[in-house]
Amino acid sequence: MKRFILKRLFSGTIVVLFSVLFNFVIIRLAPGDPTRLLAGKDNPSPEMIAALREKYGLNKPIMEQFWLYLKQLAHGDFGYSYVSTAKVWDLIKTRIGPTLMIALTGAILGLLIGTLLGVFAARKKGSKFDIFLCGISYFFDSTPSFWLGLMMILLFASILKWFPTYGMYSLRGNYTGFGRFLDLLKHMFLPVTTLVLIDIPYYFRIARSSVLQTMSEDFIMTLRATGMSERKIFNKYVMRNAIIPTITVFGITLAYMITGVSMIEIVFAWPGMGRLMLDSITRRDYPTLSAIYLMLSISVAVMTVVVDIVYAWIDPRIRIE
Repeated sequence: MKRFILKRLFSGTIVVLFSVLFNFVIIRLAPGDPTRLLAGKDNPSPEMIAALREKYGLNKPIMEQFWLYLKQLAHGDFGYSYVSTAKVWDLIKTRIGPTLMIALTGAILGLLIGTLLGVFAARKKGSKFDIFLCGISYFFDSTPSFWLGLMMILLFASILKWFPTYGMYSLRGNYTGFGRFLDLLKHMFLPVTTLVLIDIPYYFRIARSSVLQTMSEDFIMTLRATGMSERKIFNKYVMRNAIIPTITVFGITLAYMITGVSMIEIVFAWPGMGRLMLDSITRRDYPTLSAIYLMLSISVAVMTVVVDIVYAWIDPRIRIE
């Protein structure tokens, strides 16, 4: 098992290193020049653009820029934002908390509800309830997240006026203590519900198909022939094999959680990482983008290793292979 973990850690480290190089180069090869945006759109002088390029080191060869960036990272320095001139890490610290609030909550609820519905539908295969759940899952799976978010705002905020339309807190509320916490929950409800409705179909279909596939295996038929009860067969053998694919999806969801759910954050004006990333792309804020992509690559590598280890723990055949 130790050798298995070390191999996964080594491969994850290699992936992160290549990802850092790839993202650094691709960002700077993309069309657009941040110095022209910083110098202003109204006839910026070539001297000002040249001075800005020298100030931020953009006049140097790209590989030299990458080497200087690696030296910065070695000291734990992500640099300064071109746009706000603040430390990139300070910008990320203020945005990562709100993102994890809605993204983690939505992912966990989507996993639990989607998996339970998928397992229940698989045990009632062909019933009206199974057909209904399949139809609903296809509907929400084909629904764009931003459109669903807008419909949630229209129904529950504009018409029914049950929940606020945007933001994380009420600007005029001045709540403190438990009242502030309740205000946060009210603002979280619509974006989290939108995320849950979008995530449920993935877990539902994967759990349902995994249960059906496992129940059709030969060893299940053998267990039935021995006289073992259906309940024991399902709880001890079917569920253990069927939840492996849902772990994969959940692990990948957690890995990409660091960049936020951009469309949802924009629709609900949620101050998270997704909005920060999109703003950085439009403004060509290279240091902020590089830091976000670095965190994304690390989270993907870490969660991939964690998922592989959980796989090996659940199914010993994986680590033997």
